[in-house]
Amino acid sequence: MPALVLWWFLASAQFAQSATGELRLTVTDAGGLGLQSHVTLISTASQFAQTRETAVDGALVARPLPFGRYRLTVSRDGFAPFTTLLDVESALPLNFRVTLTIAPVQAEVTVNPGETLLDLRQTSSTNRVGPESLQRRLSALPGRALSDVVNTQPGWLLEANGILHPRGSEYQVQYVIDGLPLTDNRSPTFAPGFDADDVHAMSIVTGGYPAEYGRKLGGVIEVVTAGQARQGLHGAAGTSIGSFGTATGFTSTQFGWKHTTLGVSGNLARTDRYLDPPVEENFTNHGTGSNVAAVFEREFSAADRLGVVLRHGETRFLVPNELIQEGAGQRQERSSEETALQLSYQHVLSTNVLADVRGMARTLGARLSSNALSTPIAAQQDRGFREGYARGTVTAHAGAHEWKAGFDASFGSIREAFSYQLTDPSLFEPSTPPTFSFADRAPNREQALFLQDRVALGSWTINAGVRWDHYTLVVTDSAVSPRVAVAWSWPAADLVFRASYDRAFQTPAIENLLLASSPKLDVVNESVIRLPVPPSLGHFFEAGVSKRLLSLLRVDVTQFTRTVENFADDDVLLNTGVSFPMSFQRADIHGTEIKVEVPRWRALSGFASYAYMVGTGTLPMTGGLLVGDDERSALSATDRFPISQDQRHTMRARVSYELSPRAWVAVAGSYGSGLPVEFAGDRDAAIQQYGERIVDRVDFEAGRVRPSASIDASGSVTILRTDRQRFRIQADVMNITNRLNAINFAGLFSGTALGVPRTVGVRLQLEF
Repeated sequence: MPALVLWWFLASAQFAQSATGELRLTVTDAGGLGLQSHVTLISTASQFAQTRETAVDGALVARPLPFGRYRLTVSRDGFAPFTTLLDVESALPLNFRVTLTIAPVQAEVTVNPGETLLDLRQTSSTNRVGPESLQRRLSALPGRALSDVVNTQPGWLLEANGILHPRGSEYQVQYVIDGLPLTDNRSPTFAPGFDADDVHAMSIVTGGYPAEYGRKLGGVIEVVTAGQARQGLHGAAGTSIGSFGTATGFTSTQFGWKHTTLGVSGNLARTDRYLDPPVEENFTNHGTGSNVAAVFEREFSAADRLGVVLRHGETRFLVPNELIQEGAGQRQERSSEETALQLSYQHVLSTNVLADVRGMARTLGARLSSNALSTPIAAQQDRGFREGYARGTVTAHAGAHEWKAGFDASFGSIREAFSYQLTDPSLFEPSTPPTFSFADRAPNREQALFLQDRVALGSWTINAGVRWDHYTLVVTDSAVSPRVAVAWSWPAADLVFRASYDRAFQTPAIENLLLASSPKLDVVNESVIRLPVPPSLGHFFEAGVSKRLLSLLRVDVTQFTRTVENFADDDVLLNTGVSFPMSFQRADIHGTEIKVEVPRWRALSGFASYAYMVGTGTLPMTGGLLVGDDERSALSATDRFPISQDQRHTMRARVSYELSPRAWVAVAGSYGSGLPVEFAGDRDAAIQQYGERIVDRVDFEAGRVRPSASIDASGSVTILRTDRQRFRIQADVMNITNRLNAINFAGLFSGTALGVPRTVGVRLQLEF
């Protein structure tokens, strides 16, 4: 898993996501003396399940807890077990006291998982992924574990090379890692990737955004690390092997004192299929990665917490060749590295007021090099940025209201250096210069203020807020963005209705933005037009219903509509493989998402989802680099066309069966109806470049890649399980039928990329 960013793996809950709370539990006997007890906390809707022991004095702090309803069970030998339902609805700590009574006979508690299956106050389109789902995930190519998990949710599309697209958006994904946002492109080709081994939970949001979130709002992926700190030495180690010479190894160790935790982690990885190749032969596709991280956290008192995380990750990989490039001897290598320092401080001002301050400093660099045999162009690139980020919030609880006000600011410095040399001038216009060189730097400044209120009134829940953004890079712009999301619950019918509106001010992608905006590019063609890429302005509407059936399953149905001005996309400069941001006048996207989930019915569990989406773009171009006469015409055209992520039908499902408490098997399947294709070239030339089987995967008359499908299987056995140790083995087979799936085909905005063939993987993990 190249450069798996385990830098957050030991961070505890002071690094929390937005809608999370904290339970402070005290367990005593009838005389008021503290009892060391066994505590279980479960929320089926949040996929949260945790078993802990209170301290000798009966105290326990559980955090972070996604907002919702939880089943709390407390037990101790000789005492009657206690169980109740708790609603966590505030960022402020919830203090709860349990008094256990003597039991003359053994008592039992029957837990109904359906009691917490429906979140009666969920106003947004949110899908949550818990520890069990993360642990049972399919084996992934290096750097793609989290993106593969996100791709199982309705509304998300995983395109070539691990790039996520929520509801038709291009590069508008925001990761919020323990409360700190990352808005740059996190796909494996651009930056060291994330891994799921030490992630505790994820919330995947595609609508009803809180006002504190901005900049990239196609979809927000909130990641909470496996952070419940424990005293003493503990950790995990694991390794995996699989097809294409894929091998990984990771280790993490943590030592906790009463109020302090210190930990380190590291991993190494390699594979011979890092990217999705353009041809079946999988030429030049080797990749490696590594990372190291350290964490320190200190709880000064019940009111004050400090956390520090330092990490560094690197990845290096070859760019896969097409047939002609491989014959010519092309070798292109890309690499990236990232170093980050993350800080968090939380202070409880009173029982009703909480202050939170977070900061981050990081640097990221990415390079591309080409040998002299590269064709038709040899490109070189060295780009990167430095970012300083600060965020402060104050949360206050008053009656039915949960107010939150704050600011955030990003102060960055972007650098770009790029050059090329034509190695086959016959494929370019005679006026194209044989060599080109560019270098530039620019400051990036983004600031925001926000205010939001969460109101709980009987069956109604209202999240309302407003955000002000200011952005300065190539252009300067600002916007005010109102947000509102409403839910109404009908508990007797196990129903929740919800609706939301988000105004989204989305900043352009920073990758190669300076290059696309530079007047130096005017020499590459007789017809070059540069338009500054403006921020996108979106109006996002959605309405949905959630229904619990038979206390066994939950059905979620969502209808959404998005209208976006200056819709963001990307293009490629000449044939260099270097992409840069651009924008169209408008995009209209609408669709329906359906998900049926069975958390557990006897030995079975699973889900099935279906997403229907239509995305239509409207010219003219409003930002980006236009090269050549055809591109120039895009300035005056008013054509409408399918956006590049317009896949009409997407289906996914997974069913798991528990063979025993220590063993399970699962089967999963996926289907995609195919992305749009714009190809005006010669079919015979395409066959020469990619191969006939790949060209046959395209319906040129319909202008679509033909449908893709995959059937996967998994199985796991826990060999060792004690109170402190667990050793498990999991085996996976992906694409059992070995179907040839084309993700993209050569066109205006994307190259050719193939899905994985039949692939096997074995993962071993030890926890101690």
